[in-house]
Amino acid sequence: MRPAPAPAVPDLAALWTAAMRRGDMAGAWALSDAVLAARDPARRDDPRLPYHERWVWDGRDFTGRHVLVRCYHGLGDSLQFLRLLPLLRGRVASLAVEVQPDLLALLADLPGPDRLIPFRPEAPAPPVECDIESMELAHALRIAPASLPPVPYLGVPTGRITAARARLATARIGLCWRAGDWDPGRSVPLRLLARACAAPGRRFVSLQRGPAAEEAAAPQFVNPRDRCRDVVETAALIMALDLVITVDTMVAHLAGALGRPAWLLLQADADWRWMTGRPDSPWYPSMRLYRQRVAGDWRHPLACLAADLKRRMEQPDA
Repeated sequence: MRPAPAPAVPDLAALWTAAMRRGDMAGAWALSDAVLAARDPARRDDPRLPYHERWVWDGRDFTGRHVLVRCYHGLGDSLQFLRLLPLLRGRVASLAVEVQPDLLALLADLPGPDRLIPFRPEAPAPPVECDIESMELAHALRIAPASLPPVPYLGVPTGRITAARARLATARIGLCWRAGDWDPGRSVPLRLLARACAAPGRRFVSLQRGPAAEEAAAPQFVNPRDRCRDVVETAALIMALDLVITVDTMVAHLAGALGRPAWLLLQADADWRWMTGRPDSPWYPSMRLYRQRVAGDWRHPLACLAADLKRRMEQPDA
């Protein structure tokens, strides 16, 4: 007689992703509890792992403790989840945030932190009573969409916005087309995006960061080949615009955190945070989502975006 097959082991990560995509945050946090309970405490903040693969919070109660929030993921991840700091600050004795140096100036007035520490991968800050990674905050706080702090939760000095408007003249639409190299499927070829957004005499503002900024050439852009790395300057440009059109990258989170109108192009297998089957996001009320129907095929979302943009230009309140 053949032995009975071993019972299937549930893929908790896949179940968690499915729960988040359908908006079942309570179910997702229950799965997170199960994952946390199964972890080896000796592997917490394991220095043998890349930072983005580490887990930090061990589930301990943080009420009344000194807490350090570590930002081990991307800039966009930090911008999304540091929104929760005011909720955390109300329950802890003190709150320090170890954050990417690129974000320090932008977060200077963010409510919540008592202290901002530049994250240096070669010399991270020493642990305190309770350490939490920024993407663990939603689980630790048991966040539901209805309990998210209001948007906007970031701001830009008025003088920076005024200067950005003067620099951009009449251009009022910003484009960002390239995501990080670790997931090229999120990126849209600039020629396709520019064609979908084109109209006679229309010029754009490049919000692209990194080497892909070289693709933004005159005469389509008022700031051709702009290689600005200052996140506050990018934020000032976003505040000066009427609309941001972007792929899933830091610029999307920045526009959402600033409460600016943003249209987000998503690949078919989009990240869990954008959920499924909806054209909006509970994380960012000012955002509209355009999804691929077929993996790798941008024709449908770009056609929908082009139609909506034409309608918006003809009827600004549409």
